[in-house]
Amino acid sequence: MKAVGIILAGGNNRRIRELSNKRAVAAMPVAGTYRSIDFALSNMSNSNIKRVAVLTQYNAKSLNEHLNSSKWWDFGRKQGGLYVFTPTLTVNNNNWFRGTADSLYQNLDFLKRSHEPYVVIASGDGIYKIDFNDVLKYHVEKRADVTIVCKEMNSGEDLARFGCIQKDEDGRITEFEEKPVVVRSNVISCGIYVVRRRLLIELLEVAASEDRYDFVKDVLIRYRNKKKIYAYMHEGYWNNISDLNAYFRTNMDFLKKDVRDYFFRQGEPICSKVDDLPPAKYNPGSYVKNSLISAGCIVNGQVENSVIFKKAFIGNNCIIRNSIILNDVYIADNCCIENCIVEAHSTLCANTNHVGTKDKIQIVIEENDRFVMS
Repeated sequence: MKAVGIILAGGNNRRIRELSNKRAVAAMPVAGTYRSIDFALSNMSNSNIKRVAVLTQYNAKSLNEHLNSSKWWDFGRKQGGLYVFTPTLTVNNNNWFRGTADSLYQNLDFLKRSHEPYVVIASGDGIYKIDFNDVLKYHVEKRADVTIVCKEMNSGEDLARFGCIQKDEDGRITEFEEKPVVVRSNVISCGIYVVRRRLLIELLEVAASEDRYDFVKDVLIRYRNKKKIYAYMHEGYWNNISDLNAYFRTNMDFLKKDVRDYFFRQGEPICSKVDDLPPAKYNPGSYVKNSLISAGCIVNGQVENSVIFKKAFIGNNCIIRNSIILNDVYIADNCCIENCIVEAHSTLCANTNHVGTKDKIQIVIEENDRFVMS
């Protein structure tokens, strides 16, 4: 594909509360084995985009460790590669990334050194599958300056957390409002854009000269009537993890067979960094129903409608229902966890209960000493 990829993964999202204290949103665990950014990386690799830059900033340690090798997504080639860019203080610049447009502008040399005529920009918090070749084909057919991947959402969704767009019969965007107070359309932006590389460089240079730092507000919305900006409608699964409820719901969607088949059995695969771990072990007396149990786990208790990430230990007589247990969690005997998200590396003492509700998911963070408990 004649495009270079850029993944915006530097933002901080306080709407997922304590879960963003340790990691970037793009590094959030998803579906038992994956990170959020794996979906954007895999889509680009599967679309034959072989030169991809990831822009990181906030809490980037675990994300950078996850990206320490390009081989997992097949970017390790002479003609391409996976590049990770963080804010760099120089003689001419002493600022961190001040917004999405500024993060692109501070890495403008990457775009200028590239030879591909198009750029695919994606956020690191989207969970989806898409062939960017189809988007680029649509972009060329419409002779668009910018194409935005959009999704028609169901009624009842909280659309105020998205960018809402209105388009004409030809697909050209006529209105674009970011996180509107009053929602006038159920068509939202998925945070994925296709734009000509030279045009993008020009727009970023103008925005920087005017001290404008946000790509959506200061580029897309500002130029919606001056440039031909079109909407490409995505028909498949799409969700993001922009708040706690969305993160919980997205993980729970992977308990549905049709969602798992869509991502892992149909079309190109979603890839991730692989850990050398033994398969999950189910000891006598354990009971598992409608759950994802990842490699390295040991299950002694009861697990229902839950997603258990890697290297979790669940003790005797434990009951885990409608919950997400992140990596390397130790749950001692006789614990009850329901409607919760247990933070990675937590250690839950024996005989403790943590119960949330479907409308108010509880985050559990416990840093007890495992040696004393063993």
